[in-house]
Amino acid sequence: MQPKLKYCLACQAELEGRRDKKFCDPYCKSAFHYKKTQEENLGFYSQVNKQLKTNRRILKYYNRAGKVTVRAEVLKEQGFNPRFFTHFWKNKNKGIYRFVYEFGFLAKVENGKDKYLLVKWQPYME
Repeated sequence: MQPKLKYCLACQAELEGRRDKKFCDPYCKSAFHYKKTQEENLGFYSQVNKQLKTNRRILKYYNRAGKVTVRAEVLKEQGFNPRFFTHFWKNKNKGIYRFVYEFGFLAKVENGKDKYLLVKWQPYME
């Protein structure tokens, strides 16, 4: 009876040596696990994290002065998604500011157009 042939999980080369061997060398082992990790990171967590980073980058870019009003369509064209935020803060007038880390936004309508009031986190908001 001939032994069953085994192949490297990374490069598919025929394996020689121990019966439980899975990789032909350390490089293939490392490459296999790196690729596996990359594929796993494309899941939900990775997508949420990517959107949070995108939202933060956009809010930071448009809010250089600390407080500004921007049309919603401008932010959305850049890839902004208001459903993704890290925390919120409610002011005395019961307006709910959603924050992506230190940059916040409040949805409002002015002259029939959807807009966002952009702010930066302040110590009094604690």
